[in-house]
Amino acid sequence: MVSAALEGADIDAVLSGGGAVTLYSDNEYMSADLDFVTSERNKTIAPVLESLGFQLKNRCFVHPATRFIVEFPPGPLAFGNRYVDNDQATTLETEHGPVRIITPTQCVMDRLSWFVHGGDLQSRDQALMVARRHQIDWDELFAWSRKEGIAENLIHEVREEAEGS
Repeated sequence: MVSAALEGADIDAVLSGGGAVTLYSDNEYMSADLDFVTSERNKTIAPVLESLGFQLKNRCFVHPATRFIVEFPPGPLAFGNRYVDNDQATTLETEHGPVRIITPTQCVMDRLSWFVHGGDLQSRDQALMVARRHQIDWDELFAWSRKEGIAENLIHEVREEAEGS
C-alpha cells in the first residue's frame, strides 16, 4: 500500500533493510520497521502517507491500525561503499500489490555489510534466509566483497550454507 501510494505520487523510494528480508524470507524474519530509501524529504512524503492514515512522529510514520513503522533513510541507495541507482532495484509482486524493493543479491549485500561493518550479528542469519530462497548472483557478491574489504571466506560460507540446505 505504501509503495503503491509513493509510486502514484512520483516518489522514487525503494524498500531495503529488514523489511526486504521479511519479504524475501517469507516472513521467517519479521521486521516491523519498513525502510524506503529515497532522496525525497519527509515534507514531500508526509501528505502521501497521511492520506493512508499514517502520522509523522520523530522522523517515523506510524499508523494506529498497524505495528509497522515506515521510515525514509536518505538516498542514495548503498550497500557499504557501493552506490546503486534506484532503477537497479526491482519490483516484487505481493498479494497486496507491487513493492519497489532491492534485489535478493542486493539484500544479501546489505545484510552482510551490516554484519561486517555494523556489528549486527543477526544480519548474517538474515542474509542466509534470503540466499536460501532466492537465486543470488554470487559473482557479483564476490566482486562486491573484494571492493568492500570483506573476506571472501564469509561469502563462501554463506553460499555453502545456503546451497547445502
